[in-house]
Amino acid sequence: MSSLAVQLYSVREQAAVDRRAVLRRIADMGYGAVEPYDAHLDPEGLGDDLREAGLSVCSVHAPLLDERRAAALAGAVAVGAETVIVPAAPAEWFADREGVELAARTIGEAAREAADHGLRLGYHNHWWELEQRVDGRPALEVLAELLDPSVLLEVDLYWAATGGVDPSGLLTRLGDRVSHLHVKDGPATQEGPMTAVGSGRVPIVDALNTAPDAVRIVELDHCATDMLQALADSHAYLTGLAAAGRVSL
Repeated sequence: MSSLAVQLYSVREQAAVDRRAVLRRIADMGYGAVEPYDAHLDPEGLGDDLREAGLSVCSVHAPLLDERRAAALAGAVAVGAETVIVPAAPAEWFADREGVELAARTIGEAAREAADHGLRLGYHNHWWELEQRVDGRPALEVLAELLDPSVLLEVDLYWAATGGVDPSGLLTRLGDRVSHLHVKDGPATQEGPMTAVGSGRVPIVDALNTAPDAVRIVELDHCATDMLQALADSHAYLTGLAAAGRVSL
């Protein structure tokens, strides 16, 4: 079983029908871990289903910037996570320096509360933190400088490319703050449906080699083809690259 993970948001529709079956299918593909996005809703049941499938939790996306924070942190602990990720912050926070400073303060507050639960906190980007510029730089890079050094970054390669930056260059500038990667592919546009990793325009190989120690999490927000098949194809592509010595997983 590989160290690759799946963000469970990818299979939200299938899991709503039969979560146990979907998790078993993910494990059968060869994935070893998952990143839940809704652990606060049913942590005990989800934990049981993950154990049955033999899947570990690499991190958890959770609603940490509103009144659900306490439940989100408790859910992350219950499913065995060590890292909890803010999945998004409002796009308007990244329009100017004042907004980015607000983002840094708010995320920092969540990070301190997460630490009280024994959790590290990270932030996951979309395109708007990169498309919008502050002082001539992608707003995400300004945010990284303002955040407490304990706050990690989960860089979404697809959304970075969609936001107009080279993912490898971004990863180089952010350095070891990047602990997790969302590995996804497609046309690198806001509207276009995503595809299996390796069949789109995102420079996956270069990005993975730029951040060799970051956790690799496959996510497809929506897909041009069958989602489960795309996840299987993504796993085959990435493990094939590793077998050929082109990337590390």
